[in-house]
Amino acid sequence: MTEFELLGPRAWGEALGSAVLKAVAEDFQVDEVLDIPLSGQGEHLWLWVEKRELNTEDAARRLARAAGVPARAISYAGLKDRQALTRQWFSLHLPGKADPDLSRAEDDSLRILKQVRHQRKLQRGAHSANGFTLRLTALAADRRALDARLALMKQQGVPNYFGSQRFGYEGGNVHDAIDWAARRALPEQRNVRSRLLSAARSFLFNQVLAKRVEDGSWRLAQVGDLLAFTNSRSFFPAGESECSDPRLEILDLHPTGPLWGEGETPATGATARAEADIGNRHATLCEWLALAGMAQERRILRLPIGELTWHYPEPDILQLQFVLPAGCFATVVVRELVDLVPAGQTDSPCVF
Repeated sequence: MTEFELLGPRAWGEALGSAVLKAVAEDFQVDEVLDIPLSGQGEHLWLWVEKRELNTEDAARRLARAAGVPARAISYAGLKDRQALTRQWFSLHLPGKADPDLSRAEDDSLRILKQVRHQRKLQRGAHSANGFTLRLTALAADRRALDARLALMKQQGVPNYFGSQRFGYEGGNVHDAIDWAARRALPEQRNVRSRLLSAARSFLFNQVLAKRVEDGSWRLAQVGDLLAFTNSRSFFPAGESECSDPRLEILDLHPTGPLWGEGETPATGATARAEADIGNRHATLCEWLALAGMAQERRILRLPIGELTWHYPEPDILQLQFVLPAGCFATVVVRELVDLVPAGQTDSPCVF
């Protein structure tokens, strides 16, 4: 599958040029934002960890081995990119135990920056946001056009697509999900089952969002929509008055799309018809998700880019800093600016 088939159209026009992202790990930095005051006491040891080119699950296993505890005793809020420099929290359950010596877990790819005790373990999804610092190198694009596009994105947001990394190489996770759905069966391995179910839901959501990007309604509320605030998992129906709510203008309130599961969508009107059309086209996948016991959920269609700033440290480098809600993808922000190319495959001069 192509990127267009997996994600859909851009909202703000064609790519303005090309660039490289992740030439080195430091070009893609992520800091987990966790608004939980830690008490300093309790049977859970929380660790603020910096990882370089190391995925979250491997880091968790390494920390568990160093602490001498089973893997199930360690928790984290969310998965972070492997090819990046990331900082995130982990927690170790150590009832009745002193703080272990974790130095064996550390090397050039993992450093423990802080450790604090707390009464509770870290729950999945507990982080409120992620902060990003991205460096786009080998930049070949007009700076004035980039500045104008970034200003528009800062004001209006971007489509909240699931990034292509959710789908695997050339959409392999989606192809595998379709195969399992056709057999009305589920993988036995829990991690494989979770990955394929997630890919299927994400693909269907992107299909709905792509349709609304095409007709321009992705950032506008319409009667029949279900609306949600940026950092809320709850939603409510949109009537005439809700469609003119001023919080829509300031990117605090947004229309939502479906994360497929059991039951009927609570959307009505044109929204329900559009979602049903996508569901009918991919009926086997939708039935498979319901069979797996997935719950009907919603996700905001519009992604607000918090605290967005940018500058050019070198003529061919664009550095971006911004904050996104948890579960949202920095790569879909970059996608609205430039095409990403592998390092070493750029030979166009930077244009100003």
